[in-house]
Amino acid sequence: MNGTAPVLLIEKQDSILLLRLNRPEKLNVLSAALNHAIGTCVKNAAADDIDVIVITGAGGKSFCAGGDMLEMSGVEADSLPDVPKQDRLDGAIEIARTPVPVIAAIDGFCYGGGARLALECDIRLISEKSTIRWPGAEYGLVVGASSLPRLVGAAKAKEWIFTARKINAQEALAERMVNAMLPVGQVLDAALEMAQQIAKNSTSAVRESKRVIDLASISSAARTEESAANKVLQGSNEQSSRFRSATKKVTGR
Repeated sequence: MNGTAPVLLIEKQDSILLLRLNRPEKLNVLSAALNHAIGTCVKNAAADDIDVIVITGAGGKSFCAGGDMLEMSGVEADSLPDVPKQDRLDGAIEIARTPVPVIAAIDGFCYGGGARLALECDIRLISEKSTIRWPGAEYGLVVGASSLPRLVGAAKAKEWIFTARKINAQEALAERMVNAMLPVGQVLDAALEMAQQIAKNSTSAVRESKRVIDLASISSAARTEESAANKVLQGSNEQSSRFRSATKKVTGR
């Protein structure tokens, strides 16, 4: 960001926490600092008496266009130099862990790490102009394989992940990856309205409902295996070559 603008805008509306990814000039890509900030807010939400979290992107063009390739490739400096890597929080992991319901208000690009972030949310609302993409296979990594099948089924998840093609909002809705599609400019208002409806209900009952539904539909073993697979893949000759090639497309270097 220019100057000292925060990478994450935090707004509390009664018991609703609104988080805006605030790197619009870079399509809200996940730097280490932004990812850690999301993780910190989400991790602390339950203790801070938050009933619902809404996550969106600032700028109106992008929810989150993935990881910050310039930072990850070393072209730009580490945005979180004072926090050891082992102590950094992952926003998607903290969303998966929190007992608080999380709604993603997707407006614009939702790619890679951003798509992973949205997948871990409990409810996804999308604007009709938005597109989604899982480019992990192109970069030599596994992205979304543990979470996408529970929403769209194994065959469709394999198609989207294997091909790394762009998915438009209409297809995402048809395949039930998202809960609803709305006109441009209305997705955040709809998410906040839904959050208000949820917040009126019993906090303990909503959280227990989330826990039981997740037990019935989410495989923690699959998440563990996705992480383990990436530990093997990341840094391999092929993955490094693919990532350098992708970074050149972004930087022109």
